[in-house]
Amino acid sequence: MRIVSLAFVTALSLAGPALAQNAPLPLFGTQPDLGFGTDMARPAPDRAPTVSSQGFAIGGTADWTGFYIGGQFGYGFADSDLASSDESVAGGVTLGYDRDFGQWVLGGALDYDFADANVAPGTDLEEVFRLKVRAGPKIGRGLLYGAAGWANADTSNRGDDDGWFIGGGYDYMVSDRFSVGGEVLYHRFDSFNGTGSDIDFTTLQVRATFRF
Repeated sequence: MRIVSLAFVTALSLAGPALAQNAPLPLFGTQPDLGFGTDMARPAPDRAPTVSSQGFAIGGTADWTGFYIGGQFGYGFADSDLASSDESVAGGVTLGYDRDFGQWVLGGALDYDFADANVAPGTDLEEVFRLKVRAGPKIGRGLLYGAAGWANADTSNRGDDDGWFIGGGYDYMVSDRFSVGGEVLYHRFDSFNGTGSDIDFTTLQVRATFRF
């Protein structure tokens, strides 16, 4: 029995160093340094994805400087104190000039629209003239703009009167000389021609212009 015990102790003493060299990593406690730096022992921090905003950035390659002529066509919606709401086809021509400042565009235009919307018993709104100022940012080859200015409305039998308008639109440069877009304008004529009747006229139109 002593011989067996002595042999067992001797075997442990000889095998101890070898077992220590091949011992498995501990399951708990501090992780050993594997030589890859401390970042490998930590979970990677959360990072927000980088989303490119180039498609929505202000600015673009198109040059909007210059004169243009074109037309617009769509619908006009009229409302007044002397008649129920009415609508009609509305369209006409525009002549203007834009100045490109790099990221922003400022311009002015003269517009003429025909219409046939009833604004009083036996009275139709037939023509609208506008002196327009518009401005807005370039977005790629497009121009997003706000517009406002002076307006004059002419009727079939109650004369004409001055008012104002406000609105906005979007134009897209199809080529260096041709653009298409859409525009919404709200017109207001208070106490039209001294009658005491207010007239509201809203136009929703598509546009096409040639630049030169």
